[in-house]
Amino acid sequence: MITCSAPGKIYLFGEHAVVYGEPAIACAVELRTHVSAKRSDAVTISSGLGTTGLDYEIHPYVSSVIEKLGVMEISVDISSDLPVGSGLGSSAAVTIATLAAINTELGLGYSHRELARMGHEIEQEVQGAASPTDTFVSTFGGVVEITSRKRLDSLDCGIVIGNTNRPKKTAVILEEVKRRIKDFPDIMDSVIKTIGSITKRGEISVLEKDYRSLGRLMNINHGLLDALGVGTAELSALVYAARNAGAFGAKITGAGGGGCMVALTDSPLKVASAIEAAGGQAIITRSTPLGVVQE
Repeated sequence: MITCSAPGKIYLFGEHAVVYGEPAIACAVELRTHVSAKRSDAVTISSGLGTTGLDYEIHPYVSSVIEKLGVMEISVDISSDLPVGSGLGSSAAVTIATLAAINTELGLGYSHRELARMGHEIEQEVQGAASPTDTFVSTFGGVVEITSRKRLDSLDCGIVIGNTNRPKKTAVILEEVKRRIKDFPDIMDSVIKTIGSITKRGEISVLEKDYRSLGRLMNINHGLLDALGVGTAELSALVYAARNAGAFGAKITGAGGGGCMVALTDSPLKVASAIEAAGGQAIITRSTPLGVVQE
């Protein structure tokens, strides 16, 4: 039996805009999904959701991995630190960890780059649309500018995630944004391009380790995500609680419509306490240079 794990991620900048060709910066975080794979007489998938065979309702990503690899004699067991539907890349982490575990267990010989490509294809098939961000970061780890695949310096500051515990369907949110862009193309195209400009400026702040400027840019990005219609009252409450507690910056991370926000801070306990007081679940974590690994 082989066990592999892959990290979740936060977006510093660029979610949604990256789907339309703009750059994005994402950071792997030390919250991981663990997948064990072993040869078996039939397909079995076990997780906190239950035990099934191929099942595209309960285990859509793992079932799609097994189908893509053409492996019908495998048993897969999943555990995860990542809340589902939260904007932290849980689907990418389980997809990449499953690909890696089966690849290693059966000696299929796929490279990390091929795993990332297949993972992206699977997310597109399941969700209807997906950027390569989540699967790339889950495969390779670190802080990455997605369009160029450029690896940036790791973050030295604290990271606090605030979970609204209101999961959402990424595919539904993507379709709502697409419809809004179609209805107001002249306005929404400008919003998308401005998010891209913020990402480019944010890359400089990451390289300079200027976390105050980085946070201010995150705050602006959050406002533009609200303009795209993916903000919620619960997310905003956590974002402003984190800022008022002294965070460098705070914003939605991921598709929005629920899920999580993220704050950068040099006082993670203080920010986490403020998020909890505002009704969220706080998770203190850190950036990680490690992508998918065999445990």
